[in-house]
Amino acid sequence: MSETGRALPPTEERRTTDADGHDRIDPLGVAVVTVSSSRGAGDEIDPSDASGDAIADILVDAGHVVTSRQIVPDDYAGIRATVSECLNQENVDIVVTTGGTGVTVDDVTPDAVSELFDRELPGFGEAFRWLSWAEVRTRIVSTRATAGIARDVPVFVLPGSENAVRLATAEIISEEASHLAGLATRHTASETDT
Repeated sequence: MSETGRALPPTEERRTTDADGHDRIDPLGVAVVTVSSSRGAGDEIDPSDASGDAIADILVDAGHVVTSRQIVPDDYAGIRATVSECLNQENVDIVVTTGGTGVTVDDVTPDAVSELFDRELPGFGEAFRWLSWAEVRTRIVSTRATAGIARDVPVFVLPGSENAVRLATAEIISEEASHLAGLATRHTASETDT
């Protein structure tokens, strides 16, 4: 399991551009929030959190730093409050949740988190479902995976399946998150430069 809470340099020191001149923040400070109906808020992260571990491990292997890991029950207010708390942390550049994206009545993660979005990123859900087609075929219609920008922070809402999390994190999030975080905060860099 990945180390959490490691210090990061200030965002200004991690802000760069890629070869094409696109804004980036690298490395990213990552908050991982596991939504679980079997564990409560404040429970310790343990080896049975395979999806949360997969997110953390893939992003750490990509050079990023996990600055926060939390578990929250399938509860609208609790999910919203936990993600909101992550958004307020200075060492969090992206938030990734896992769990609660299905169609049962207790799958409320997309509803709770999207209420925090200032802007949606519909391409994320579309890309995730497209990539998932080979494995789950028509069952892709039952996932409500989504993403958006909340308080200048990219937020990704993933299913609880370890396979789904690995696919989304390795194929989409690790490829685009640094760029998304750079774009989402570009206006703040202009403010600090003047």
